[in-house]
Amino acid sequence: MFSFKPGPDPDFPYLDETVNFNFSDPKEWDGDIVAIGGNLSPGMLLSAYEQGIFPWYNPEDPLIWQSPDPRCVIFPEKLHISSSMQKIFKNNVYEITFDKDFFGVMTGCKEIFRPNQGGTWLSDYIIESYMEIFKMGWAHSAESWQDGELVGGCYGVLMGKYFVGESMFSKRKNASKAAFLSFAKMLFEKGIEVVDCQVPTDHLQSLGGEPMTRNDFLKLLKKLKVSRL
Repeated sequence: MFSFKPGPDPDFPYLDETVNFNFSDPKEWDGDIVAIGGNLSPGMLLSAYEQGIFPWYNPEDPLIWQSPDPRCVIFPEKLHISSSMQKIFKNNVYEITFDKDFFGVMTGCKEIFRPNQGGTWLSDYIIESYMEIFKMGWAHSAESWQDGELVGGCYGVLMGKYFVGESMFSKRKNASKAAFLSFAKMLFEKGIEVVDCQVPTDHLQSLGGEPMTRNDFLKLLKKLKVSRL
């Protein structure tokens, strides 16, 4: 069924936005990688997010689907805006916008240098796929601007009361953090109940992220009734 050649399986069918793809039963998952193969057509990509799964793979790999254990999440009451970040917002160091330049944010995430990493995991195919669901209204971005230049941002997928943060980039100090915190605050004010940050890191925990077992995370998704259909 699946190809183990690099990237998406050329023989796997295109699934449109209305199609649901069922991944394997979580009881069968052993480790963070839960599936290999397929493609990033809207139906498969959105189905994955509904089931607590997201694509994460290197250009030389086949398409790998992951659901990390533990997961990192931020709840509304836990979002942390430090005093230094409050000063940045008060002084209007950055102009923050939403969904103004989704492509620019994804390109920035692809091109930014990341210490201790061999390269970026974002390919042109991944960008094209997320651009497609952005045009459908599922993917969103937040941008930080300075003197008319896009200097930071983040993007992710929004489904009901659940937002999945995918990646961020910064060309100026705290530019990505300013975009993310502004976006998270806006989402929480609109009734979003959780921001999924995927993999726990010290940086994310400094913003209010906390680890959650995969089992509890999947229960949370069911409670939130995450579904597009």
